[in-house]
Amino acid sequence: MATVPPIVYSFRRCPYAMRARLALAAAGQTVELREVILRDKPTAMIAASPKATVPVLVLPDGTVIDESLDIMRWALDRNDPEGWWPDDVGLRAEIDALIAANDGAFKNALDRYKYPDRFESETIDGREQRDVAGAYLVSLDRRLGDGGWLVGGRPSLADYAIVPFVRQFAHVDRSWFDAQSWPNLIARLDRFLVSERFATIMVRHKQWKNGDPVTLFPGPAAERAL
Repeated sequence: MATVPPIVYSFRRCPYAMRARLALAAAGQTVELREVILRDKPTAMIAASPKATVPVLVLPDGTVIDESLDIMRWALDRNDPEGWWPDDVGLRAEIDALIAANDGAFKNALDRYKYPDRFESETIDGREQRDVAGAYLVSLDRRLGDGGWLVGGRPSLADYAIVPFVRQFAHVDRSWFDAQSWPNLIARLDRFLVSERFATIMVRHKQWKNGDPVTLFPGPAAERAL
């Protein structure tokens, strides 16, 4: 009997969904990909996760994982060929701290820089928020200068959990981003954007509808190396 793959509800451009797909691809974990349009979310996704945000992973036994980092760790716990989630407790603490800063203060500033109209109850200074986010990016640039990766001189969960958000920040004003004094970060982002890994996770899919043929991710020819 054929094995039924887990289902992942995803939105191509969402950085949270992007990082989940990165880990699934790196782990070689095949899933059924269901592309979501955020203004028209499928009832099956909402039934699985009432908070109705992507990504959502539904396992064959009905277990639902609806936080992107939890999906990443689930995939890496099953198979971590590149050692993104090291056994060393100290390295794990560094990784967790970097991701917490990304998902906390940096993402808070990024949202207000990119989407000031969403925060009508606040007085938003876009440049001020950009500078707050930029201070975190300076710290990433310094770390990358020690070997091209954020932790321990090799690829880790931190690199791939964070880079989709750096991409989102950069694309608000790429000319301004490229003019900043963070050459290591700019080079790292550029390498990522032209990598086969990025191409694999950014393949376009039409909006999933109930009854559609199954779309498997990653595809059989997916390149797993940066």
